[in-house]
Amino acid sequence: MTRKGEALRFVPMVLASLPFPDIDRVALHIWGPLAIRWYALAYIAGLLFGWWAAARMTRDRGLWKNAPFNNKSPITADQVGDLVVWATFGVILGGRIGWILFYGIALCSVSPESAFCAGGHGSPGLPYGFIADPSRIVTIWQGGMSFHGGLAGVAIGLVLFCRRHKLELLPVADMLAVVAPIGLFFGRLANFVNGELWGKVTDVPWAMVFCTRHILEQFGGVCPADMKPRHPSQLYEAALEGLVLFAILQIGLRVFRLHEKPGLQTGIFFAGYGVFRFFIEFFREPDGPFLGWFSMGMALSIPLWLAAAYFLFVSLKKPARA
Repeated sequence: MTRKGEALRFVPMVLASLPFPDIDRVALHIWGPLAIRWYALAYIAGLLFGWWAAARMTRDRGLWKNAPFNNKSPITADQVGDLVVWATFGVILGGRIGWILFYGIALCSVSPESAFCAGGHGSPGLPYGFIADPSRIVTIWQGGMSFHGGLAGVAIGLVLFCRRHKLELLPVADMLAVVAPIGLFFGRLANFVNGELWGKVTDVPWAMVFCTRHILEQFGGVCPADMKPRHPSQLYEAALEGLVLFAILQIGLRVFRLHEKPGLQTGIFFAGYGVFRFFIEFFREPDGPFLGWFSMGMALSIPLWLAAAYFLFVSLKKPARA
């Protein structure tokens, strides 16, 4: 950790790296504790653009002209709007519960010395801090959200939604998979703006020092990432999990028409995200030691690959209906 008064000692190292933008985590201060944060705006942007893209897909007749759809989209544009509401609750509840389980409890039990596990003002660190101060369960700004938990929440919401509206699960899941990287892209950009989930120390020319006036003010004169140049791993994730994965799924949809084998696009999404996340973990500073060099993010990629194998098997085994 680097104190505010010690920053001048690291000026040569700072000048050798790219400047990290000094952006307040709060996009708009409303009144007192009420504020709109960039992280919330990222979630809103991801949901709205995903909603728009999925609704536009339902109106593209060329996508649904062949079997098994026969000129009928698996879901209507109005139903997409309803599904977005279900997905929103799934993302928020699943993402927070997932963070509590995977990081607040599992990882903090193994690595209690991690920065986000530590207590404050005499309160114990996590996971016992959840018992001593139950408000930490819902204070998202003191911790965060888990993608894997949010994914599980969306999956549960999707299953319930399809059952309620009597829709086929796999074709609708494929539509969600195609637009999901949009949300990932905006989410990782918000992580970058917040100066969180930074990368490992490096000497690459594009390294950044994640220490600004706003970060110092937020953490009482301390920059959690020190003054060392680090990989901007949030941007790596935005590029791979967001842009590249979106391009792969769009090519599969519009060039190879992979959605005509329901479940295939969902399998590609799970496999792609798992591969990209596992790869980026080599550049991202882990939240805390898990199993040596094997991080929690790497561990959580394994169930994604298992899910991908299941969806790929089901989609390729089952012939398309005429």
